[in-house]
Amino acid sequence: MTDGVLVERLRSGDEDAFALLLDGWSGGMLRVARSFVSTEESAAEVVQETWLAVIEGIDMFEGRSSLKTWVYRILTNTAKRRGSREHKVVPMSSVDDSGPTVDPSRFRPAGAGVPFPGHWWEFPPAWPTPEQGLLTGEVRDRLSEALTELPERQRLVVVLRDVEGRPYDEVCELLGITAANQRVLLHRARAFLRGKLEEYYMQEGERHE
Repeated sequence: MTDGVLVERLRSGDEDAFALLLDGWSGGMLRVARSFVSTEESAAEVVQETWLAVIEGIDMFEGRSSLKTWVYRILTNTAKRRGSREHKVVPMSSVDDSGPTVDPSRFRPAGAGVPFPGHWWEFPPAWPTPEQGLLTGEVRDRLSEALTELPERQRLVVVLRDVEGRPYDEVCELLGITAANQRVLLHRARAFLRGKLEEYYMQEGERHE
């Protein structure tokens, strides 16, 4: 259904339309809320509060953004307030993101007669293709574990962009960050997750050998 049809059905009190959104969006909303708050239970309460606010405020939806963007804006605002009360929310501008994302020792230094400065000493090992099992349940579990190890704001950006598929400009708006901030956070989060996958595949390769 288009946003227009969904909004009209929600405004008319259509329970089937609401159930459709509840089933389709709540899982992603829970992941985003969990990036702000301290526990799964608290995140679930944020999602519940958000849906109540959506029901109560649907008549005020003006269509200047997509319905999903509007719902996620309510979600992030609700989660930020709860996270602040729990002393979990870290201001987006308060963490230093300087420094390399990959260990510099893995690259050839400049000078001293070393050829190809700045290039890899050794190329990272090749990963299996999706057909060879890249997205197996075990790999998904490893990625989920790695997400929990990310700094809060990196995790939030990568969840919104790569897990939930939210557009670049929408993530900036939802989090109140600049495009440059988002690029740095997303790059660092992706580099960390790639590193965790590389460790996993190297271990698997050694085990099979």
